[in-house]
Amino acid sequence: MVVLKALRPAICCSSSIFDGGPLEPVDKASFVMFPFPASSLSMRLRRGNNAKLSLVQATEESSMPIATDPAAAISATNGKATNIVWHKSSIGKLNRQELLQQKGCVIWITGLSGSGKSTLACALCHALYSRGKLAYVLDGDNVRHGLNCDLSFKAEDRAENIRRIGEVAKLFADAGIICIASVISPYRKDRDASRALLPEGDFIEVFMNVSLQICEARDPKGLYKLARAGKIKGFTGIDDPYEPPLNCQLELPQKGNICASPCEMAETVISYLEEKGYLQA
Repeated sequence: MVVLKALRPAICCSSSIFDGGPLEPVDKASFVMFPFPASSLSMRLRRGNNAKLSLVQATEESSMPIATDPAAAISATNGKATNIVWHKSSIGKLNRQELLQQKGCVIWITGLSGSGKSTLACALCHALYSRGKLAYVLDGDNVRHGLNCDLSFKAEDRAENIRRIGEVAKLFADAGIICIASVISPYRKDRDASRALLPEGDFIEVFMNVSLQICEARDPKGLYKLARAGKIKGFTGIDDPYEPPLNCQLELPQKGNICASPCEMAETVISYLEEKGYLQA
């Protein structure tokens, strides 16, 4: 089996197997499989040296069979993207987990602003690191400095913000990394959509169940004060709703005037991970 790989579409092929007709360029081809030995294939490039040609042994993961209708081979569609085909790697999630000696998952920490999400995320990441486990924190504010800097806090942008974070978290989990997403994520449907991206059990929802009164009293960023003054519109808990989880995996509540330390809360999450087998391959 021979694979023709082109960086540019101006590729022509001829072989003794063909009927000797005019050569046709292979338009928009990435991988094309030919069912005959490399020795019987001769190739010619048009338009100078603008195309790169290489012959490699075909595999199921690096080749795409030619369909009767050439367009059918690249007709896959996802959202607004068309003519795309998933390229499978020879190294999968299980291989990466074996290398890291842990299982990739997403720990999704949700709650009101000031409930302690980021503090818990940092404490958890540090506790995992001390155990030799690889974790990465996707903090809501940090992500808005780069990936999501083009999004506002309008409802539609908030939904897109969570969608992007969910997709990135999925990639981290697929890499075998324990991804800690620390985001208000006020709407259940957006959190549920992120959960649906992952295999059953790999989305661990942690609800920081701290009352609005306590969060507003803390007000570490001064945002509640600005919201009460009308200088921030659509602020969660003030003039925009927060929908608490209905079936979260962990709930870390405020008990009266006593609040567990970040390290204690981190140990609670780690105990859950150990119980579910995420800290070993």
